[in-house]
Amino acid sequence: MNRQTFISGRSESRIRKTQRWIERMWMFGLLLAALLLFCLNLDSPPLLNGGEQTINQVAGELTTTPLASWQWFYPTFGDKSYVEDPPLLYWLIALAYKTGNDNTLITRLPTALLSALSVPLFYGIGREIFPSRQNALFSSFIYLTVLPVVQYGRLAIADSAVLCFVMLMMVCLLRSRRDLRWSLVAGIGFALICLTQGIGFGLLLLAIGLIFIAWDTPRLLRSGYWWLGWILGIIPGLVWYTLPWLEGQAFLTANLIQESLQPFWHSVKIPRTLTGYYDYLLEFLKFSVPWLLFASYGLGLAWTHRNWGWAKFVLVWTGVYGGAVCLIGSPLSAYSLPIYPALALAGGAQLAAVWNSPRSQSYPRLWVFGLSLMSLGAIAATVYFLLEASGKLLPVVSSSVALTFAIAAILVARRDIQFIFILFWGMYVSLVLLMTSPHWIVS
Repeated sequence: MNRQTFISGRSESRIRKTQRWIERMWMFGLLLAALLLFCLNLDSPPLLNGGEQTINQVAGELTTTPLASWQWFYPTFGDKSYVEDPPLLYWLIALAYKTGNDNTLITRLPTALLSALSVPLFYGIGREIFPSRQNALFSSFIYLTVLPVVQYGRLAIADSAVLCFVMLMMVCLLRSRRDLRWSLVAGIGFALICLTQGIGFGLLLLAIGLIFIAWDTPRLLRSGYWWLGWILGIIPGLVWYTLPWLEGQAFLTANLIQESLQPFWHSVKIPRTLTGYYDYLLEFLKFSVPWLLFASYGLGLAWTHRNWGWAKFVLVWTGVYGGAVCLIGSPLSAYSLPIYPALALAGGAQLAAVWNSPRSQSYPRLWVFGLSLMSLGAIAATVYFLLEASGKLLPVVSSSVALTFAIAAILVARRDIQFIFILFWGMYVSLVLLMTSPHWIVS
């Protein structure tokens, strides 16, 4: 080895170390930003009727139960087995009760922490599928500032907690393309999904991953080691679903599977009307502001480059899960939240393409029109909140949103690339202001 080769090798090693350090700093920064947004003012308003209060009672009953009791594996609500949801979330909240008081803050804290952790995991997905860090960062900023993700991620419900495990399964699935050992962690992520939201939901996410692999890296489907990792990772979830049958309580296993698949059977039995789909579409458009404006172009970009890995991943996730959302029901239901990461990836790819395009290139007129219309809507909301005396913070929040969209619209019209940072920062600040008020859960 000559001196020049030795120096070159040391330089490459330093570059790799620097890149790893930069990656860790970005992930740490995203985690801190997410912790502030998801954990701020968690104790207001009180626990919601239905889901949160039920989880609070079920988890509270576990805290008075010995750890060796059958009830820890299959919690009860009162005197009856509660099989509507798998137990992982109840376990986490019950453990939180043992370390703190049984109050609103402690009840919501486990899901809020999991939701915050999903942000750096989502950044990891972006780094796996995009060739540039810029695409992953833009996608992560979008995901962090999507209202339904933040709003529901702060509630003590399984729908928010499961997003973290979805991100874990997907990022490990992507990494397993170059290191088969990651399939084990992907299988664990799938098991955690099933233990949080049910086997039906887990199978839907698994189908997305397998369809993508069959399109992008079909050789993995012929790898015994890859499948072995999945099987070993799935074992914890499989044990929980089969243990009642082994104990001679087959009826409990049947109830668990039936409850897990109920949303799908229910959607098949009840036909959807055009009015229902129209209402769902309006809600989806309202709560996807402003990122759907860019994600729609990002989906077109993905279709144009559908031979690339990131485009395949976005198209499969959006197509399969979007179809499932339409089948199941409302876009704001529990099962709708995982559609937003796919849209964030599409929107991030589009914004990165705009950032790297020539400055003389004009932007779509729809962006100027859409942002201007959103700004006018936010101004109208500000006037409404002032007239209704809805509190001091809501007019401030809507004014912040209106100012963000107005400045962004002007910058887009002037072909100024800084509109991207204005949108990211303005949406984040507006959401932080919203979370400091007791009205953050009001839709």
